[in-house]
Amino acid sequence: MNRLLWCTMDLNYSKEELAFRDEVSGWLADNLPADLRDKVARYAHLSRDDLLRWHQILAARGWIAPSWPQEWGGTGWNVVQRYIFDEACGYAGAPPLVPFGLLMCAPVLLKFGTEAQKQRFLPRIYRGEEFWCQGYSEPGSGSDLASLSTRAVQQGDHYVVNGQKTWTTLAHMADWIFCLVRTEARTERKQDGISFLLVDMKSPGITVRPLILMDGGHEVNEVFFDDVSVPVENLVHDEGKGWTVAKYLLGHERMNTARIGASQRELEKLTAFAAQQLHDGKPLTEDTRFRDKLSRVEVELMALSITNLRFLDQLREGRAPGAEVSMLKIKGTEIQQALAELMMQAVGPLAQPFSPVDGSVDFDDFTASLAPRYCNFRKTSIYAGSNEIQRNIIAKMALGL
Repeated sequence: MNRLLWCTMDLNYSKEELAFRDEVSGWLADNLPADLRDKVARYAHLSRDDLLRWHQILAARGWIAPSWPQEWGGTGWNVVQRYIFDEACGYAGAPPLVPFGLLMCAPVLLKFGTEAQKQRFLPRIYRGEEFWCQGYSEPGSGSDLASLSTRAVQQGDHYVVNGQKTWTTLAHMADWIFCLVRTEARTERKQDGISFLLVDMKSPGITVRPLILMDGGHEVNEVFFDDVSVPVENLVHDEGKGWTVAKYLLGHERMNTARIGASQRELEKLTAFAAQQLHDGKPLTEDTRFRDKLSRVEVELMALSITNLRFLDQLREGRAPGAEVSMLKIKGTEIQQALAELMMQAVGPLAQPFSPVDGSVDFDDFTASLAPRYCNFRKTSIYAGSNEIQRNIIAKMALGL
């Protein structure tokens, strides 16, 4: 039966899909600002203004939220077109779109939010007027997220929140945070009694402290809540049913971690560099061991792309992929790490040990910030659910083990 499914799958783009890809690629070539493309190529620091500028360019074109319903600004594209657009942006070197509002909170509001919540938050997320972050992980509650202990106690028309979140990406830039909090202490299942709250980061009692990473960058933070007042109308879905919301949101997060287009761009850069880099008087690409490693990554990236197309074919037919979509997260992040490791091997001592924030140091596009980037990419197999957890999901839900 599986062999028959393989035979009936269409793993090629149609003529219309190829035309759409050309349209998107042409528009990106004409409208992606050169300075932003250059920053991405050099792995330079992207400020809040940089990220919002690209967001607003796409919003003006009407392409910022392809997966949203059309009545809220969606494009009406099918799933294949959305995939083509994402990969074209990655390949072109466009700045990443901050996912917390667009790709995480917005889908939650569209499915679980009240009409008032949709009217209040969705237009501002679309226009890039409010910057969001995610309040999930806590000290001691990362992969075992259901063990979280941040408390929210209802007092009249508001909740009082106390606790701590950690590894909170871009919290220092954020206007709002969506949080998982415990509204009921004693439950039979630890997944019960958790609620999903939207919290204004300007609320009295919130403290954000930076966590400086191995690469020297300030990307993540600790966020402390001390008697923070949150209006009851900022509760999403039913009280105590936040775990249902969390699972829905994590599914959206994992669908966006493969980054095939960006990895293809990085592979091309690595191959071009290795062809010019001499090793024992010969180009590095003629070194058998290095060439084998490079070929292995190329084959794995090709296989990942085909796997993506398999899921897209299922979606074309109206069949939603199940737990096996975790394969995209596992292999996508492993390939990203493998590319970073090969880049370090190719460059060796030429790898720059720090990230120039102000652009005052002119590094070339390949060696710039390479060592810090290698350190930073160690995290990719952990976020959005560690790869070990993803393998357990596949074993239990897809293989029945």
